[in-house]
Amino acid sequence: MEQKYVIGLDYGTDSVRALLVDALSGKELGSAVHYYTRWKEGKYCDPQSSQFRQHPLDYIEGMERTITEVLGNFPADVRENIKQNIKAISIDTTGSTPVAVDERGVPLALLPEFSENPNAMFVLWKDHTAVKEAREINELSHKWKTDFTKYSGGTYSTEWFWSKMLHILREDEQVRARAFSWLEHCDWMPALLTGNTNPLQIRRSRCAAGHKAMWHKEFGGLPSQEFLTALDPLLEGIRERLYQETFTSDQAAGIISSEWAMKLGLPEDVVIGVGALDAHFGAVGAAIEPYTLVKVIGTSTCDMLTVPLDNSGDKLGDGLVDKLEDKLIQGICGQVDGSIVPGMLGMEAGQSAFGDFYGWFQQILSFPLKEIASDVISEEEIERIMEGILPALSVKASQLPVSVDDEVALDWINGRRTPDANQEVKGILSALTLASSAASLFKAMVEATAFGSKAIVKRFEQEQVPIRQVIALGGIAKKSPYVMQTLASVLNVPIAVASSDQVCALGAAMFASVVAGIYPDIETAIQAISSGFDQTYYPDKEKVVVYQQLYNKYEKLGAFAEAMVQVNG
Repeated sequence: MEQKYVIGLDYGTDSVRALLVDALSGKELGSAVHYYTRWKEGKYCDPQSSQFRQHPLDYIEGMERTITEVLGNFPADVRENIKQNIKAISIDTTGSTPVAVDERGVPLALLPEFSENPNAMFVLWKDHTAVKEAREINELSHKWKTDFTKYSGGTYSTEWFWSKMLHILREDEQVRARAFSWLEHCDWMPALLTGNTNPLQIRRSRCAAGHKAMWHKEFGGLPSQEFLTALDPLLEGIRERLYQETFTSDQAAGIISSEWAMKLGLPEDVVIGVGALDAHFGAVGAAIEPYTLVKVIGTSTCDMLTVPLDNSGDKLGDGLVDKLEDKLIQGICGQVDGSIVPGMLGMEAGQSAFGDFYGWFQQILSFPLKEIASDVISEEEIERIMEGILPALSVKASQLPVSVDDEVALDWINGRRTPDANQEVKGILSALTLASSAASLFKAMVEATAFGSKAIVKRFEQEQVPIRQVIALGGIAKKSPYVMQTLASVLNVPIAVASSDQVCALGAAMFASVVAGIYPDIETAIQAISSGFDQTYYPDKEKVVVYQQLYNKYEKLGAFAEAMVQVNG
């Protein structure tokens, strides 16, 4: 009997996971997770200055350990049979998470002289050190003869490729002198596996380039060198050391190198797919369809939406333009041909903090445990108690009534991704009284993250992009019924939760099955491999009206926060 297996690798904020899938049956055979060692120790990060960097060794070690572990869980004879029938590997990562590389495509942090330099490491998606640079990009682009931000929602973000690159080049003379080019994490991993890391030859991800680096066919690729030099002379000559052509993830980046085939014990004909951003593969793993909003909910959120490039035959009601590719959607994280599903226009939005907002509150509440009780309670017991804080708060918050007089929070604790990227705005807690409790404050935070999601839906609808259904995936979607119920009631739509625990990795496996030639296109792979849905949350009609009133207060709170940014300069 013919056997064909694929591996999906999913690099998240804290860990990497490998998923082994039987490509013919669609069965998930096993998974393994590795938490980044250096990241877990808090190395190279400074939350006070919004600096978040990751060492490439964490990525390399994670790939080797997870693939080895997921294959090592089988008896020896079965394991060898599976290994010999692995056909392809595809990889997704967070983004924009770029790194400076030398002429060979080696991240500078892998060179001895840069091994402890955070500026030579991958600049994680949530690093917000480049606020000034993002502001300058927007100011110049909006008065340039071509507005290079127009396919990026009209606003360029501090979380993205050019902002981060320019910030590092300005800040670190040694990195500037050695950096030949720059790579996104999702481009470097496939290149590493194939052994072709030449920055001028690597097959760059359409997904990352279009959404994070202002790449578009109208521009002939990346923004013009004239524009980049005007932005800062430090960027002189950079365009020719990057790329012009990009590739969708149904295409191969190459074949696994002999070195990595030997390390992993795999055949030397394993195909390696072009990489992409994690949320985009997650949308595919959740079986995205046109006009379906797929919410990847974790530390932050990414909201993914696909529409046909020409929807003139689609009966969607009055007012919708015939070609959405000709309409510029304001305030989102880009609209890119083929970024999610090849042949479709992919749109991205999202929130800079979702689970991170809850995690921050958990850390605040754990102060007495860490600072006072640590002498009498073991570290293990402290960790156990901390892990119980958010579940206990969820139970208490779910029992509270919903009133228009409740506390209202603003979820911009890590800035605002969409609508209209602005990393300078801050989070707010309002309407506090002496009756405010930990549970009522947590309730306000959960509602705030739901209101942030509603603002995104509202923007799509204002821009004449209809949303027919909502699908959720990620750790919060699977583990937090209170959060999901609140979200369904605030959005006033049912929300289906994808069944797989590793939906992003599953999407990567789907693309691997296409690059291996097992399926002709990603739509066919979705039909064959999709895990379906295991739960649906429906709006609580009694709360919908009250949430709308609270949302109105949320919008006013947001206007106040933006005004304060203006006041503070």
